[in-house]
Amino acid sequence: MADIKQSLAKLMELDGAVGTCLVDSSSGMMLGEAGGQGVINLELAAAGNTEVVRAKRKTMDALGLKDSIEDILITLGDQYHLIRPLASNDSIFLYVVLDRSKGNLAMARHQLNGIEKELVLP
Repeated sequence: MADIKQSLAKLMELDGAVGTCLVDSSSGMMLGEAGGQGVINLELAAAGNTEVVRAKRKTMDALGLKDSIEDILITLGDQYHLIRPLASNDSIFLYVVLDRSKGNLAMARHQLNGIEKELVLP
């Protein structure tokens, strides 16, 4: 079991990790952050990706899909952005930015899954 700070520190150990945060999607506020300095504004990214999660849930509802989001991947030219709602509380999500030239997407998704399972919220 790991707390927020420990979990985010583990995420920063992923190959190519640039920054990560834990976000409350009901407010768009960060509950914790690691990295990101000089590369990405994690506070702005948290708020923006909250809208991505909300839009996906709204679309799923409109389609009548009775399922949950495992993760959302946004692929940019130089980066991967992974959004993973927590299974224990889907109003909270982990967000990770990877340098595409250094990261391994499949391994990152696998490790993110493990870290998410170990995360204990206060």
